[in-house]
This record gives sequence, C-alpha cells and structure tokens, in this order.
Amino acid sequence: MSGETVAFGRTELPPAQAEALRKAKRLERVSIGILTVTATLVLLVLGNSQAMRAAWFEDLLSFIPPIAFLVAVRISRRRPTPRHPYGHHRSVAVGHVVAAVALAGMGSFLVVESGLSLIRAEHPTIGTVALFGHSVWLGWLMIAVMVVTGVPPVILGRMKMRLARELHDKVLYADADMNKADWMTSLGTIVGVTGIGLGLWWLDAAAALFIAGSIVHDGVRNLLAAVTDLMDARATTFDDRIPHPLVDRVDGVLAGLDWVREAGSRARDEGHVFHIEAFVVPREGTVSLAQLDAAREACAALDWKVEDIVIVPVAELPDVVTSRSAR
Repeated sequence: MSGETVAFGRTELPPAQAEALRKAKRLERVSIGILTVTATLVLLVLGNSQAMRAAWFEDLLSFIPPIAFLVAVRISRRRPTPRHPYGHHRSVAVGHVVAAVALAGMGSFLVVESGLSLIRAEHPTIGTVALFGHSVWLGWLMIAVMVVTGVPPVILGRMKMRLARELHDKVLYADADMNKADWMTSLGTIVGVTGIGLGLWWLDAAAALFIAGSIVHDGVRNLLAAVTDLMDARATTFDDRIPHPLVDRVDGVLAGLDWVREAGSRARDEGHVFHIEAFVVPREGTVSLAQLDAAREACAALDWKVEDIVIVPVAELPDVVTSRSAR
C-alpha cells in the first residue's frame, strides 16, 4: 500500500474503510467494462423481442450508478472551503438523484411502450441467422446471451453490498441492489423469447413489462431515499431501513459525562459522513471550553463518520431531539 492519505473531505479514513474504497472503485470500473461487453452482446442479438429491447435499455441504464459513484467519490474528497463550509459530501446524494431519475424516467417509458404492445396484440417474430454454415434460430442466441450476461452482475452486486455498508455509500448500495436483481431481468427475457418460439406472443410483451416495472421500482425507491436525504431527514443506515445507531451512541457518550444532566442530538447525512448538532443540559450553569472540546473529541472518536460535530450547551433540549438523561 502507498503512503497516500485516503479521505472524504477532511475525514481521514481508517485502514478498513480506505481498503473498502479502493475495492469499490475497482469493482465499479470492472462493472463498467462488463456492462460494455454485455450491452454489445445484447445489441447484436436484439431482434424484434420487446423483452430483449427492455433488457438492453436496462444495461444502458446500469452504466449510470457506477459512473455516479466514481464521480461522487472523487468530488467528495475535496476539502471544505469558505464557499462550501460543509465540504462536498452532498455529491453522493446528487449522484443518487441523477441515477434514480434516469431509472424512473426510462422505466416509465418502457412500461408505456410494453403496455401498448400488449394492448395492440403485436406479434413479434424471431428469424434465423447463419452461424458456422448452419441456419440457427436467433432465439437460441438470445437465450444464451442472457444466461451468460446475467451471472456477473449478481456476483458483483453481492461484493458491492458489503462495501456499501463499510463506506455508508447509498449510491454504491443502489448499484449493488440493482445488480443483485439482474437475474430476474435475464430470467424474464428468457421467458419472453421462449414465448415467441412457442407461439405465445404475449409472453414477450409481458416479460418486457415485468422488466420495465422492475426498473421503475428501483428508480422510485432510490429517488425517494435520495430526496429524503437532501431534505435533511434523520440519518439512517446505508440501506435506509432504520435510524442510524451512531446518533444514539453520541447521545450516550455525552450523557455519560459527569457535567451533563441531559443530552440529545440531531444528525444529517452528508453522503458518507454525518454533520451532528449535539445539545447538552449542564448540571451547573457554566461550562468550560476544555469540557466542550473533550466532549467533542470523545464523540469524534466513536466513528469516522462523525466528521463534523457541534456541541451546544442549552437550558433545555429542543423538541426535535430525543432526550438521553445521565445515569
């Protein structure tokens, strides 16, 4: 390993997170390479299948999350400036919004297009191609391509999921979640192509509708999560399932100080790190700078994500925070 400092803004990453970041960037570059091959293969055997067309569009959309992650990580490493006093961590949320809007928009378009094909009862056909001197039904090549290209994203998705947890990166999580579900796209496409071969024309449009619906679902879910973070909602875990436990740990540290009677804090998710405003009710009326500085250092030592914490002595806690009384 080189002696280069790995950081988000002014937060120097611990060795485990620094290594996770290196692995995540490497995986995303590998993902872009695999997607390039996958999209090319699908395009070569596209034919008239609606399901294949939807799968190809999904491959194109899948470029957005890894690119957004790589760009966001690069920007978030910039240190705070007078113009950007909180740093550039919001680049992660911006990347999350961009990816989500692209997914929701294109998915909605495909839902309408696939639905109209089903209503119009369009009967797609799949012809034959000459391969090594033999006439081969193009559907077999479509199925083979979907089987081969459906495996790598699932493996990569599982690897990215662990790294998303380590880095508290919601763009990486969204990408991993999409990758893990790619097997459904492959399976749906195979069903649609097989339906055409069996004369069940409607299976192709139904499969395309299923794939489009999956894209819309991913887009809307990620868009809601990204917009919620941008609106400074309560900080949650990387998968948005529960309030982040780090906030409660900060309250516990502050409430454990002998000069604190009651403590409570609020945290906003800046992307990878948190900005925390902690309020403390002192036992006595006067609090020294040394006490506040020691309290801040104790909270910052809890986790690398506590990049920016402000501790404010108050007569009583604001209504928006949960009280943590000293033992």
